[in-house]
Amino acid sequence: MDTPIHSGAYRFRRALNWVPLGFAYAFLYMGRYNLTVAKSVLGDGVMTKAQFGEIFAVGAWVYALSFLVTGPLADKLGGRLAMLIGTGGSLVVNFLMGLALYGMAVWGWNISLFTAFMLLYALNMHFQSYGAISIVTVKAPWFHVRERGTFSTIFGAMIAFGLYFAFDWGFAVAEASRAAAGADPSVMARVFSAVFGLGGTGVDQNWWIFFVPSVMLAIFWLIMFFFLRNTPGEAGYKDFDTGEDSVSATGERLPVKQVFLKIITHPVLIVVCGIEFCSGVLRNGIMHWYPLFAGEVGFKKGFWITDNWGLMLLLTGLAGSFLTGWCSDKLFQSRRGPMAAILYGVMGASAGIMALMLGANIWWAGVATMLISMSVTGVHGILSGTSTTDFGGAKNAGAATGIVDGMVYLGTGMQSIVIGHITPVGELAKDPNNWKMWPVFLVPFAVIGFLLSMKIWNALPKKAKQPVAVPAEPEYQPGT
Repeated sequence: MDTPIHSGAYRFRRALNWVPLGFAYAFLYMGRYNLTVAKSVLGDGVMTKAQFGEIFAVGAWVYALSFLVTGPLADKLGGRLAMLIGTGGSLVVNFLMGLALYGMAVWGWNISLFTAFMLLYALNMHFQSYGAISIVTVKAPWFHVRERGTFSTIFGAMIAFGLYFAFDWGFAVAEASRAAAGADPSVMARVFSAVFGLGGTGVDQNWWIFFVPSVMLAIFWLIMFFFLRNTPGEAGYKDFDTGEDSVSATGERLPVKQVFLKIITHPVLIVVCGIEFCSGVLRNGIMHWYPLFAGEVGFKKGFWITDNWGLMLLLTGLAGSFLTGWCSDKLFQSRRGPMAAILYGVMGASAGIMALMLGANIWWAGVATMLISMSVTGVHGILSGTSTTDFGGAKNAGAATGIVDGMVYLGTGMQSIVIGHITPVGELAKDPNNWKMWPVFLVPFAVIGFLLSMKIWNALPKKAKQPVAVPAEPEYQPGT
């Protein structure tokens, strides 16, 4: 099946759909991983590594189970309304988490931060679960199967920018909000200080780590309200056959119970679920814990990778997304398994290098973390962002993506609990050799992910294998 040829006007309108949606999703990430930034600046005296792991694990499991509600709801309401619900809910809950810190510091509230964040972060992650589901639901009618490797690049870029905002912007907000201004603040710290009037108040204004994402989400909520549309038809263009399969024999929307049963018996999607569970372990096993490891050992400041952690995640995420999407469509005829297998091989080798080099060579271990980040972003984009719709169909994209993306966060929650308890504390945490069990724990999941990816090496939707007529060029319909 050939890739349809779209007009410049159609591609521009599709981009107008995706730019605000992509940035909104990126700022959802900022409002998700700001918990890691908060843990770094609050210290063990306020939130221990074990408590952080437990809070994030509960949030991740809530995210994973929320697909029972949010997946079918996104399919029923449409991705546009679902995304507005998710961003609106997350911005409110992020404000409440910031308010809890403000109340404790300024108003003298006598509350348990652990309990408050356990509840609020779980609620935040419920609203966060609308994000990927909404994106894939909106994406399906706009992109043909043969174009979705390109979409996986877009999806991966959204994730990469979100991680950049979460870590580099998040740490810049933390730096700007210190009780006393630092000697040489970063450029972004100076920007946040000027825009929001942060710092130099005699109190660490940690609540802004949560307030800033709320503000950014509110801005893009308004932009999406005016520009985001579910289908080409809603934007004035003809809808077209996207060449995908469906878990439904008629292609219509199914109840979530039936979608779940279809997925766990589908020869490709059940394997994708297993791969993405491993992705959750690898992705967050590096992204959360490497900057915390660097801070505990004592080289976070002064080592280029950790000084620019968000930028590193952005660059590696973009590289992984572009590489995976392009190779999937151009070299492997829109098959997703080959790139997943190759990237899992890279992750396994890199986790092994980390285990060997943690206490021996800072650069080898640092580069290994970057290779894992690059690879896992590429895998996540091509599987959760693309394969779910290729094989699940547009009508069931929300439920199918929710189930697969939920597997990522089941893996995330599991690693949060395990790593939070196997990593050293106190004086022991200053010796990198005491962290060896952390990368060793990651290696088996890289091996499992590789073996599962090999099982779907040749998987391709049935309709995409058959030569059919190229869909007609979508034309603009005046007055629609």
